[in-house]
Amino acid sequence: MQAQSLKVILKNEFSAGAAGGLPPTDHWLELWLYEEKHFVMATKLLAEMQSQALEEDWLCKQCGEFNGTSFDWCWNCSE
Repeated sequence: MQAQSLKVILKNEFSAGAAGGLPPTDHWLELWLYEEKHFVMATKLLAEMQSQALEEDWLCKQCGEFNGTSFDWCWNCSE
């Protein structure tokens, strides 16, 4: 987000470890904008990031290993 010149605040970034018996909604990560006028741009950027995260995992053609979307090369054989 900040690479797009949007000033943001992350809230609850480190609260998951201390959650205990709290409901998940009490310690979810929150992204706050400093300026409301950037809401539309921030929403578009988040949508782009989410669509990239939903890309499918892939199977290596070289060794047949299953790889997550975050891998550009096979973690097993580096192909």
